[in-house]
Amino acid sequence: MNLREKIDLNKLPDHIAVIMDGNGRWAKKHGEIRTFGHEHGIRSVRTASETCAELGVKYLTLYTFSTENWNRPQEEVDAIMNLLAITVSGEKETLIKNDIKLSIIGDLKKLPQECQEKLKEVVDVTKDNKRLTLTLALNYSGRWELINAMKKIAIKVKDGELSPSEIDEKVVNQFLETKSIPDPELLIRTSGEMRISNFLLWQVAYSEIYVTDVLWPDFSEDDLYEAILSYQNRERRFGKTSEQILAS
Repeated sequence: MNLREKIDLNKLPDHIAVIMDGNGRWAKKHGEIRTFGHEHGIRSVRTASETCAELGVKYLTLYTFSTENWNRPQEEVDAIMNLLAITVSGEKETLIKNDIKLSIIGDLKKLPQECQEKLKEVVDVTKDNKRLTLTLALNYSGRWELINAMKKIAIKVKDGELSPSEIDEKVVNQFLETKSIPDPELLIRTSGEMRISNFLLWQVAYSEIYVTDVLWPDFSEDDLYEAILSYQNRERRFGKTSEQILAS
């Protein structure tokens, strides 16, 4: 029995989030510059997206470019932005063919204008697709998102549209970048690093975390299956005891 056949399709996570790490190390391992790793990482994005769609996963969110990534060498940042614009346009027909909706979270205003325009074009043309929502986190960080949400809530309170006593998890969720999608049940991190790197800080509170030593450009269908199987073999308690879960 292969790995895919072991997966229980009735126990799939609705939402998988991925910290795609290791492009630079993969490039160095192959004696190339860092941008070479980013270029080859695109294959893994395509593999993960199409595999999730085929399995029946409804949401896939990829940590594509963080607010901290601007601190990298300018040459690398420019190459990533150029690669992003080219890739998104190039994948438009594939997204349409596979009924995949593209969504973006993050502060897009700081991205190059050409990149913004190409992203908007593909987001608009795929907005009615239903099979899978592929969300790219671009110029995003969890702290930025929470600060942004706090500011919006503070304005509502100041204008008398919201009372401080009414602020709860449901209200906070309404002001997050991810307000239209559920929290991820499974968070995958490649390259073996044991941290969440300022990604979806609110949303991953109860996510199952799976870390693999595989570098992102080498991340395959089988690696995704391994992560899902690990998720399916865990007991999700949400603060309850095992006995309470069994009794419910």
